[in-house]
Amino acid sequence: MRIGVPKEIKDQEYRVGMTPASVRELTNRGHTVLVQQNAGSEIGFSDEIYKLAGAEIVATADEIFGSAQMIVKVKEPQAQECKKLREGQLLFAYLHLAPDPKQAELLLSSGCVAIAYETVTDEQGSLPLLMPMSEVAGRLSIQVGAHYLEKIEGGHGILLGGVAGVGSAKVIVLGGGIVGTQALRVAAGMGAEVVVLDKSLKRLRELEYLFDGRVTTAYANAETLEEHLRAADLVIGAVLVPGATAPKLVSRALLPQMQRGTVVVDVSIDQGGCFESSHVTTHAHPTFVEEGIIHYCVANMPAVVPRTATLALNNATLPYIITLADKGYRTACLENPHLLHGLNICTGQITHPAVATALQKPYTSAESALIGLLH
Repeated sequence: MRIGVPKEIKDQEYRVGMTPASVRELTNRGHTVLVQQNAGSEIGFSDEIYKLAGAEIVATADEIFGSAQMIVKVKEPQAQECKKLREGQLLFAYLHLAPDPKQAELLLSSGCVAIAYETVTDEQGSLPLLMPMSEVAGRLSIQVGAHYLEKIEGGHGILLGGVAGVGSAKVIVLGGGIVGTQALRVAAGMGAEVVVLDKSLKRLRELEYLFDGRVTTAYANAETLEEHLRAADLVIGAVLVPGATAPKLVSRALLPQMQRGTVVVDVSIDQGGCFESSHVTTHAHPTFVEEGIIHYCVANMPAVVPRTATLALNNATLPYIITLADKGYRTACLENPHLLHGLNICTGQITHPAVATALQKPYTSAESALIGLLH
């Protein structure tokens, strides 16, 4: 198979879809890998290193999209990239289609086959290709939040962990999944006063045991949410419904009840955000203030640590890339129900139920769409 790795063009996005080590694995199996010039140069993967791994270096994205059978990316294709996709071409990347009807329309009209990292599952019901970036984003959320709590950034002017004789900052984490757990780990490690809210008592018990009393657990309902938000210095939004738009846990009406200078890091923004007041920001302009609350809503948070993030992502995606290249997407998906869950769009059809519901579009089962291609 001819596999194409274009240079990412989203604002300040320095990650790359495949590392040289991943390229080597594919070329050793007889596949051709085309890598766009300087695709990984910002994170220490020069064109020469890719060549040594067996890649062919091409000058433009047009050449990659024009000849590759599978496109491997990190972030969702931007509008100009969507227009380069062609019928039957396989796209393997993060897509986050539920809050992005424009991208969905462009992918549908292209006729491509789009498998989203974030909806591929595993035997435990987890999301193995979302997990590495969730780990990175969860840890970064506290790092970012601590920065914006500095007075010069408009925050409360407090140190997250306090010092002797001075209390710590109060950190509220909404959701106890992968993002939330990693945020708890870093916040507790820095000495903050940390509270996690979740609707799963089972998960709260697990977190209570995991952190051995260093984190306070609270069952998420309207009253406890409001109580903790009023006292918060930093709030991390870490909720996820696979493939669907994130639930709006915090209404705009609650903002005036919070302390001025409180920082909100909405990690759920990829799926629309869990604060009603959230809207997507970029690394160039990462924050905005509403009702005195600092909102950080960057949709590609891990891009600030692109080398770590790329390596972590490739550790997870490589086995799936190999399977898709060796077997082709039809056989690979029909043989593997977990990869099948990743199929979001197939030649003009939406094939993930949560995406179809969010976009209010007709739904075709992934299996039916693939079987239909065989006839």
